[in-house]
Amino acid sequence: MYIAVTGAAGFIGSNIVKALNSRGDYEVLAVDDLTQGDKFVNLADCDIADYIDREAFLRGLDEGTFDGVLAAISHQGACSDTTETNGRYMMQNNYQYSRELLEYCTDEEIPYIYASSAAVYGAGPEFREDRACESPLNVYGYSKFLFDQYVRRNWDQRTAQVAGLRYFNVYGEREQHKARMASVAFHFFDQYRSSGRVRLFEGSGGYADGEQRRDFVSVEDAVAVNLFFLDHPGKSGIFNVGTGAAQSFNDVAVATVNACRTHANEAALSLGDMQQQGVIEYIPFPAELRGKYQSYTQADIGALRASGYDAPFLTVEQGVARYVEKLLSRAASY
Repeated sequence: MYIAVTGAAGFIGSNIVKALNSRGDYEVLAVDDLTQGDKFVNLADCDIADYIDREAFLRGLDEGTFDGVLAAISHQGACSDTTETNGRYMMQNNYQYSRELLEYCTDEEIPYIYASSAAVYGAGPEFREDRACESPLNVYGYSKFLFDQYVRRNWDQRTAQVAGLRYFNVYGEREQHKARMASVAFHFFDQYRSSGRVRLFEGSGGYADGEQRRDFVSVEDAVAVNLFFLDHPGKSGIFNVGTGAAQSFNDVAVATVNACRTHANEAALSLGDMQQQGVIEYIPFPAELRGKYQSYTQADIGALRASGYDAPFLTVEQGVARYVEKLLSRAASY
């Protein structure tokens, strides 16, 4: 029996494949669209049973090719570009694709774990898995919200586990292909290594410079939550995946810079030191993001904890330091 991972060459998908390998699971069907060929590097150190193009996978499901051989589908494939304005493209990739997989899993009575997003909440201020809290600011968030609504409407028809995971701001290894949509930790690392400074947005939404706050969650933790649900197929629902503690973009910048400085045997700097020395530079808030930007997010993880997931989450300081060490190690190998 195979675990099918869609978006397997992407950020979270490839980390799930690697984590499955790390615990001895190699019967993985990696499903993706490798039009962006450089994503292959995310799977280069993974062992998989087979690679299948997304469209071929959908045809195979329709034709019965995979009937009786799938233990579960971990659906991580999506267009995650929050600035994408082509709604037709977004709905095909994020809504219709997710629906087809859910319907197959329902017919075949196999677990279905899928990626949702904190983008469904929009400007907040509450981030709880409840319709009253949901008001997306862009078509990406709407595509994720609409599928969550489809799941809710068809909840009584499920025949096996259905678990939707609303990722907050995930950062970590194997995100380099995401370009401008990579995490701020990734961009801060690149900026500091190339110029000795990092760039943050000026204040917005009532927040001071760099003090906009998000729930930044390490991909290590996001993967651990996925494995928890894979291992507990009796648990269903829609769950926030965040730390439950918002931290500022300034916190991410300080953690990134100091991780680099520690690696270079240099003394850590405070936020004030970095501002005074010009290590942190604040740039104008982009006009095109006004009204479409989440200045604050903080996951309510009550439902996740109630499901039985009790592992601690890495703080920005812990998670970013671990991530930077891996980035530096990779840079050294090149």
